[in-house]
Amino acid sequence: MAKKVAVLVVNPVNGAGLFQYLEAFFENGIQYKTFAVFDSINVKTNSGVNLQTDDVIAHLKGNEDEYDALVFACGDAIPKFSENAGQQYNRDMLVVMKAFEDKHKVMIGHCAAALLFDNFGVGKGKKVALHPYIKDAVKECIGTDEKFVVDGNIYTAQTENTIPYLIPELLKALK
Repeated sequence: MAKKVAVLVVNPVNGAGLFQYLEAFFENGIQYKTFAVFDSINVKTNSGVNLQTDDVIAHLKGNEDEYDALVFACGDAIPKFSENAGQQYNRDMLVVMKAFEDKHKVMIGHCAAALLFDNFGVGKGKKVALHPYIKDAVKECIGTDEKFVVDGNIYTAQTENTIPYLIPELLKALK
């Protein structure tokens, strides 16, 4: 039986990355639910397209056992997180990420996802693919120049352009 995936959607989100995950899940019969890392279900893509998620991160917090995997769909994640670090939705995101890691569930992301994982103790000592501009910023994870990396329960792609390399491995884990 296919696994169920929680997809975190930052505001603004990189639509090119987000839609690759969602399309792969849809086409392969993998159940998913989108959660805005925001105080409303209404978010935008980096290019200004309005999106409506299924729910908000506050409602995923405490309900992590309903899901087998977590996707962090990147966007302007680092600058927006920095600007809004004190917001409850960002604190909820960190709690959710930690809960998934503590239960050794599949964690997926691209671009700056590995940097967030690293900064919050997720994937410590594991190899990750991340955007070339931030490779030297990771401390606990092992940053690589690879297009994608699977290390245990951590699945990462360097950028939205390398997600297609990650998807086949991801589908094997989720089917």
